[in-house]
Amino acid sequence: MTAALPSSVPPGPTPPPGLYFGWVIVAASTILTLLTVGMRMGIGPFMLPMSEDLGFSRSLLSSIVAVGMLCYGLGMPAAGWLVARKGTRTVLLTGTAIVVLACLWTVNARTPWSFFWAYGVALSLGLAFTSPVAVTPMISRWFTRQRGMALFFLSTGSMAGIAVMTPVFTTTIGLWGWQRTLLGFAVVFALIIGAMALWIVRDDAPENTDLSAAQIEQNRQTTPTHQAPAATKSEAISFTQAIATAPFWQIFLGLFACGFSMNLLGTHGMPMLMDHGFDAGSSAGGIGLIGFVAIFSTLALGKLSDMVPRRYILAVIYLVRGLGFVGLVAVVHHWQLYAVAAIGGIVWAGSIAASSAILGDLYGIKLVGLLYGWAYLGHQIGAMISSWLGGWAFEQFGTHWIAFGAAAVLLLVAACVSLLLPTKLQP
Repeated sequence: MTAALPSSVPPGPTPPPGLYFGWVIVAASTILTLLTVGMRMGIGPFMLPMSEDLGFSRSLLSSIVAVGMLCYGLGMPAAGWLVARKGTRTVLLTGTAIVVLACLWTVNARTPWSFFWAYGVALSLGLAFTSPVAVTPMISRWFTRQRGMALFFLSTGSMAGIAVMTPVFTTTIGLWGWQRTLLGFAVVFALIIGAMALWIVRDDAPENTDLSAAQIEQNRQTTPTHQAPAATKSEAISFTQAIATAPFWQIFLGLFACGFSMNLLGTHGMPMLMDHGFDAGSSAGGIGLIGFVAIFSTLALGKLSDMVPRRYILAVIYLVRGLGFVGLVAVVHHWQLYAVAAIGGIVWAGSIAASSAILGDLYGIKLVGLLYGWAYLGHQIGAMISSWLGGWAFEQFGTHWIAFGAAAVLLLVAACVSLLLPTKLQP
């Protein structure tokens, strides 16, 4: 059951004639993802200023961030469960309130424990409730024919978060400090996500979703009237049965590698480049370029994902990303940094979108939110480990090759595992 639209809330904007409202929802959800992922994965610009201002060692701050990543992951299944029972709007508004309160708490925290609970726990849970997990079930309901394209479009928000928020945070921290930057983020976040939740979010999709006229007519001729046109046998599988199947754990493993690598880049990518002699602006620009290129390439990958088996797209993404991590640590000149960032950015995004689309294909859209939430927990377990490993390994051994090399190996394994994914569940 989804939450009914409260009578006190206006029904939202009416899209132009000919524009499917599902794309309005996707666009708004992409902006949400930009802000949420931009804050959670764009921690790099905050690391050194926070460490210097609060007097925390890099390993201590990395450990706090690592636990925060785990809390972010643990909040995902809760978000998926609440969306199924209370509706998308309620979950987004709740998460927005938590984010604002957590930011206020964080800028006033001066001890490790207070900072841990504010920045590590509270902010992570708030961002989990406003993460792509909260809107993926809604988008899956609104799209059938172009579900892969819609979910890949959503994932451009993650890359835009890296491309936009990393340079923005770097600039605003340099001008006003990390505390005012965090407070400014809270204000912008509350205004944008609050407006989206109140006037754009709609859980009830049209009966025929985005099917073409020919597909609607075909469903009408072949499907009894008492059945939903998009229903499949996989819809009947239970959550317990789903997590007992191999494909779920293959996706879980891939998302573990994804989270390990993406958060390593977001947390330690900029400090790593600065340790290798690049200035703050060039480091932020290199990381941002990855996300900028991925914004456009992801749209092409989304189109391909509705034309070829999604497991091939997923495998290529993991393979090239793994090679990119080796390249990032090896670069010594600015042109090398920008070349690696541009090439890697072509396939840097889309693993989460492809994984969620595969979950929907295999297990049905009724379970996609809950399964996505639990699979994303693997993503955040990987993120937690890489957040800690990146700081600890550098302090212990004075090199970034341990953490970034581990990311490359995990991604290559994930590429191989993704090729083994089936196109449909075996009976």
